[in-house]
Amino acid sequence: MMELAGLKVAAWIPDRTTPGPWPILIFSHGFHGCNTQSTFLTDALAKAGYAVFAPNHKDAACKNLRAWMTRPQEPFRDPREWTDATYADRAQDIENLLNALNADPHYRAAPFDWDHVGLLGHSLGGYTVMGLGGAWAKWKDKRVKAVLALSPYAAPFIYQRTLGGIDAPIMYQGGTRDLGITPFINKGDGAYDQTPPPKYYVEFDLAGHFAWTDLLAAHHAGIIDYSRSFFDRYFKGKTFPPALDKPHEGVSKVWEKE
Repeated sequence: MMELAGLKVAAWIPDRTTPGPWPILIFSHGFHGCNTQSTFLTDALAKAGYAVFAPNHKDAACKNLRAWMTRPQEPFRDPREWTDATYADRAQDIENLLNALNADPHYRAAPFDWDHVGLLGHSLGGYTVMGLGGAWAKWKDKRVKAVLALSPYAAPFIYQRTLGGIDAPIMYQGGTRDLGITPFINKGDGAYDQTPPPKYYVEFDLAGHFAWTDLLAAHHAGIIDYSRSFFDRYFKGKTFPPALDKPHEGVSKVWEKE
């Protein structure tokens, strides 16, 4: 853990023997989660040659019972009340972190790859990274070249019909037991339908909302495979594995539109 831009930041850096360049990935945690909630994935991405950084947002609550008592800025049940002012502090956290990393001589230099900056986030973190990818026009960061949205809270963008602002490749991931989130992604005229290509949607069979955290490991291998392959496709020029291009054991849906 380190302090950067006034934030507590966890980092997963590739081993020195890992060939560069190392694309930069920023992970945004879920509501009342924390920057180390999904180490199974952040660690795997670092081992695949990505430099991963994760800030604690103000709502971080791991090992903090007092933080668990805080309410969301707007009720999740009322997505029509959400605007680009809702959780703008989270977007600013990521902007500040990227700026601080880029200003640091250690992180600005090779093998860190500033031509390929990607975001990934879970739940409210998914909302955050989608907003920075262009779903909220005021948040859009042109440095962002790919977005991975893991069971993301996308309902505000669907109702505001702002997903057309995303112009970076995006992968949505959901689960058949993720009843409060996934239906907003895969339903007709939902997030996937409203998002311009290139776009992907992967649905894990029997996965609930916490499948993307360290709490539940049943789907970790598949989540790693799809997440790594998505970033490899756009940041390292690798072909998306044909074996992942269609439903198979543990994966109920795979949609792709380039």
